[in-house]
Amino acid sequence: MRTDEIPTRDHTPECDGRVPATGLPGHRSPGAEAVTGARHPDVDGPLLIDVTPGTPRMRNDVRPLVRILRPELTAEAFDCFAAEAHRQGLVFTAAYLEDGTCAGVATHRTLATSRGRILLVEDLVTDPGHRSTGIGARLLEEVVERARTAGCVAVELDSGVTNHTAHRFYHARQMRIAAFHFRLDGLR
Repeated sequence: MRTDEIPTRDHTPECDGRVPATGLPGHRSPGAEAVTGARHPDVDGPLLIDVTPGTPRMRNDVRPLVRILRPELTAEAFDCFAAEAHRQGLVFTAAYLEDGTCAGVATHRTLATSRGRILLVEDLVTDPGHRSTGIGARLLEEVVERARTAGCVAVELDSGVTNHTAHRFYHARQMRIAAFHFRLDGLR
């Protein structure tokens, strides 16, 4: 592990309630490496790396891509969200091309629900310059494989109601619309 990838307290802001907690508590193995990853030997494509908050990869690679989907998040708010969500079990899996470019990110966590254990994909984004090149498909394949390994009964995700391109992408991969997601705003 490169020493510049080890998160420090200086790089992880305290959230002080600005970013709401989401999901159920997860876990992180004590002493886990800040960055882990592997390329599956039978799969061509990007190197997939799990990135930890507080590292240069999170700030320089993951943050800008997630902010494409969530432009309302300032850099500071993203860092706060990432630190809190990671403590709750959110994993940030980044797809790196051979030249070192981060071309996509999937954020996901495993949850125990009354429907069974699921892997919830919170965000899946590909850099606009690398769309339709297989990056999103490879990230989705990875989270599906992780769901199988974790004994999940399903992979679930939400997609904005007007994001028709994403809907076509998910339908093409045999995902179906299974529920409506309701939201009540204005609580703070």
